[in-house]
Amino acid sequence: MYYYNVNGAALASLIPLEGLGPEVEPAGGWRLFAAVSGDPVLGRGSFKVNHPGQLLSGHGLEALDASRLPDFDNGPASAMLSDGTVVPLELDRNIRQAIDDGRLTAVNISRPGWEEVLKLSHSLGKKRVNILAIGDVGSTLLTGLKLLGGDVISSIGICDLSDQITARWEFEMGQINLPWNYNIFPEVEVISPENLFDCDMFVFVASKGIPPVGSQVKDVRMYQFENNAKIVAHYAKMAREKRFQGLWCAVSDPVDPLAKTAYLESNRDENGVFDGKGLRPEQIQGFGLGVMNARAAYFAKRDPRLASFLTEGRSFGPHGTGLFIANSIDRYDEELSQELTRLTVTANLKMREIGFKPYVAPALSSGALSLLLTLRGEWHCGSVFLDGVYMGVKNRCTPAGVETELLPRIPDQLFGHIREAAEHLKSII
Repeated sequence: MYYYNVNGAALASLIPLEGLGPEVEPAGGWRLFAAVSGDPVLGRGSFKVNHPGQLLSGHGLEALDASRLPDFDNGPASAMLSDGTVVPLELDRNIRQAIDDGRLTAVNISRPGWEEVLKLSHSLGKKRVNILAIGDVGSTLLTGLKLLGGDVISSIGICDLSDQITARWEFEMGQINLPWNYNIFPEVEVISPENLFDCDMFVFVASKGIPPVGSQVKDVRMYQFENNAKIVAHYAKMAREKRFQGLWCAVSDPVDPLAKTAYLESNRDENGVFDGKGLRPEQIQGFGLGVMNARAAYFAKRDPRLASFLTEGRSFGPHGTGLFIANSIDRYDEELSQELTRLTVTANLKMREIGFKPYVAPALSSGALSLLLTLRGEWHCGSVFLDGVYMGVKNRCTPAGVETELLPRIPDQLFGHIREAAEHLKSII
């Protein structure tokens, strides 16, 4: 291993790095960074390392499966430098210990501005949350955050095109309280668009053109993409101008493509050229998988054949087409998983058949509940940047960065479905 001091931060590398000055002794501080290579646009920016092999293959779907990652313990690995020199790749005790301690952050040094990641710190305390658009989803999500978020939210800002709507919800939320304990819930206040990014968490719930109940539109989410992408692009550029450092949360449909739209648009200059000066990929997360996971649980509770999902199952992929529900990781059954996936993907259509728009469960399971788990640093279902798309997986936010669940082994058939989901998302944007 090679160690460098970069603006006071300790950076380790498997190969010698040019332009970073002389090597130094391994730092004894809590935080340790590891330099990794990757695509400057489609590679991950930074992430928590929970397996040594992620230092070589941390950007692709293999990062989810320990059995598919390189193993430093099975024979020596090597790499060829730009001058043709072949160097051995070996992990020392410091790196292995940092991984075991959960304090190693991989940084993609091919990405413009990667040095900024070394300056970031994990702040403690309650967070400010700002919500854009207080319609059916936004108001339901707001209610959930107000009632359940007092432990992690300091205050909530709401913004909407309609002053009447924000006035209503500020008035309503202000009258929700427990007797004699009037500060237990976060305060809600109306904010202007100019102040949207004065927060720690920005929640995008804006949407244009949801087809009415009874319409012939089969894929409602993709119907919304073109119009909603334009709205996302506007606010992504605003986040760039404000040099926003918090978490951008995409809740509007289609969640996963809109998350990637926010990433790409925030990083384009006035000529449309990608310059990496906007939101880092790990600053954005899509919140659509939570309700799909909850819908799968709904059906699993009502059918003993599907009950394995409740203790052993997982959900992967986007909020909609491409989603795949695994009945179990250890006892994977392709037929049962296909059935549970079909039930989950079509659940929103069943609600429309009943005569209602399916927004309450998404606003709470994907929205309020998942956002709160994120703020608490707990495991949740959400879309993080992986394999060049925003892929829905089990993940959590840690002081060392975004951590994706590492499974011992994902069955080949299931891994194939996860790859299909990624390819589907790549075909959209």
